[in-house]
Amino acid sequence: MPRLHLVDATYELFRAWFAVPSTRAPDGREVGATRGVLGTLQKLVQTEGATHVACATDHVVRSFRNGLYDGYKTEIGVPQDLLSQFHLVEEGIRALGLVVWPMVEFEADDALAAGADRFAGEVEQVLIATPDKDLAQCVRGDHVIMLDRRRNTTMNEEGVRAKFGVPPASIADWLALVGDSADGYPGLPGWGEKSAARVLCVFGSIEAIPERTKDWPADLTRAVRGADRLAATLVERKTEALLYKTLATLRVDVPLTETLDGLEYKGTPPIFREFCASIGASGLVDRVARWT
Repeated sequence: MPRLHLVDATYELFRAWFAVPSTRAPDGREVGATRGVLGTLQKLVQTEGATHVACATDHVVRSFRNGLYDGYKTEIGVPQDLLSQFHLVEEGIRALGLVVWPMVEFEADDALAAGADRFAGEVEQVLIATPDKDLAQCVRGDHVIMLDRRRNTTMNEEGVRAKFGVPPASIADWLALVGDSADGYPGLPGWGEKSAARVLCVFGSIEAIPERTKDWPADLTRAVRGADRLAATLVERKTEALLYKTLATLRVDVPLTETLDGLEYKGTPPIFREFCASIGASGLVDRVARWT
């Protein structure tokens, strides 16, 4: 069975934006980040040996989560020269010969979660190529793991427990309590990473945490500093915490139409030449090792 690489192409685009020098296409458009993403994807299939690949993108920044919480992340503050490449990079990835899942209602992270859920039973291993902690909730043993291509490291279920202090099943609860500044929700006052991990390791989920610390194990109450205060905060802000958990929970019901065979990289189609010419990136054409 093959291995499946699921790539967070929005993350790759942001990473390239900060790492790659500004480059203008012949028509004046900024294309540096797009060129950077295509270069790293060529490396993935031609050097790193990926055979089955899907790239998830945020076609737009906003998603259904913005309708649930006003403070959720938006496109505000994202440079226009970067926003203008959201659709361009999708065009380039398709021209390279890879599948793109462009998200509008959902987010790229949801597509990655849905892909892992759908194809895990058909492959030897799923590698979710992103360092985004949200995706840690998708990790399953050594079968579905996270891949940080920049650092060339992987994280399995044991690694998730070591890094966050909780198993993958509790990641959304952990994020809800401690907050996620990248996504725009603050968590609950007083709940830090260690206290949230200690409590969730015992109870598993926000819903299962008893309201009174007298119903907590005595050793947990002693281990968690300010346990009474934290419990009271959770009682007062339970609705808020559950909303944050909804925001943090990735959706696996994203409609994906491809079969596993449809995700196989079979070479780069000739249209890639035209695309590269349009962005002034003839060097990418020279790197192509296999044409369809």
